[in-house]
Amino acid sequence: MSGEYQIQQLPISEIAGKFGTPLYVYDGEVLQQVYQELRGLLTTHVELFYSLKANPNVSIVHMLQEMGAQAEVCSLTELHTALKAGVAPNSIIFLGPGKSDDEIAACIRYGIYAIVCESFQELERIEMIAAREGQMVSVALRVNPSFSVKGSRLTMGGKPRQFGMDEESVLQGKKLFEGCSHVEIMGLHVYMGTRMLEVEPIIENTRHILDLAERLEHKLDITLRMVDVGGGLGVPYHEGEQPLSIASLTEQLNPQFEAFRLRHPNTRLFMELGRYLVGTSGMLVSRALYVKQSYGENFVVTDGGTNCHMAAVGTGSYVKRNFPIASLTRYGEAPVAEYNITGPLCTPNDVVGKRVQLPPIMQGDLIGVFHSGAYGPTASPTHFLSHGSPAEVLIIGGEAHLIRDRDTPEDLLGKQRLIQVSHTAITN
Repeated sequence: MSGEYQIQQLPISEIAGKFGTPLYVYDGEVLQQVYQELRGLLTTHVELFYSLKANPNVSIVHMLQEMGAQAEVCSLTELHTALKAGVAPNSIIFLGPGKSDDEIAACIRYGIYAIVCESFQELERIEMIAAREGQMVSVALRVNPSFSVKGSRLTMGGKPRQFGMDEESVLQGKKLFEGCSHVEIMGLHVYMGTRMLEVEPIIENTRHILDLAERLEHKLDITLRMVDVGGGLGVPYHEGEQPLSIASLTEQLNPQFEAFRLRHPNTRLFMELGRYLVGTSGMLVSRALYVKQSYGENFVVTDGGTNCHMAAVGTGSYVKRNFPIASLTRYGEAPVAEYNITGPLCTPNDVVGKRVQLPPIMQGDLIGVFHSGAYGPTASPTHFLSHGSPAEVLIIGGEAHLIRDRDTPEDLLGKQRLIQVSHTAITN
């Protein structure tokens, strides 16, 4: 059946007409379903943390917090966002390889649950700032493990990386850790990779992380109060990719977590997720400005390009693979031609979709890039050509709520400063 695309019975043309394009639209029902399915199947011994880097909109964070998610943040603004969204300080962890002194001090002053330390020099900074603040600080160590990663589209550990401290160095660091008077080493964090869509690699990686936690306790003679096994659960973007089976995953993961918890009843287990929780709930909606041909190929030039959806470029891939893309104006109609979907930028790299099979596209039609709820405008060069960030809308209970205003020229110029330079100064 074909017709205009709807979200919770709201026609997409009505949403786009009210808020303009390009536009990110998030379906609150999908967001709820994804979180509740995972929470319902995963053992209650594992706590879920939302990684704000995936989508830091305060309304998205608040919605997940209301359902029970805690927060993993990586910048001062993300920390403030989590707090504004209602996340309690003791439900926040802060990580990242390049924390500033201001960020470390803010973590200490707000009293967050743990700072995840990623280098020995950073540990020295935390110790120094904690001493200055007169506080004892809880620190988890991010470890870059020695075992190899399997099943990840983007590997974050197990090889030379800027993230974390190598496993061998950490296991030999007992004297250094004991020398800290204002830092308590109380946790382990390992993040192996992202976009995992197969069950077995996640099971194996998790087993290795839990084994590492026990070795760390024994070698350093400490009691871990938290073990963060990362996450990395994937979202299918490209043709041929299948969704991760959460039922199968949790059926095999839960016994591992429960056995570990029996051996370590006072250790909290964390799983952090970003892309998985929000990715499928979001869509970029753009409008076809022009439809034309060039040397036998069809092009649709839209108002929403890679400046607001850089992830669709496939950065880091040798072959361009498309996100799910559809005509929202003629949703469900049979495809009749291949179209290259581009944006308004003055660069040949501004290609959102290449040779996409679509029904006839007319000027003014709406185009949707699905599975775009994660790493949308925040991972895009939104200031390129001074277009600015698009608006963002959240659909809840059949109502559309604006959760981010579109940038205006006044917004972009407002922080710039015009310096009046005399002609004499220029020539001299």
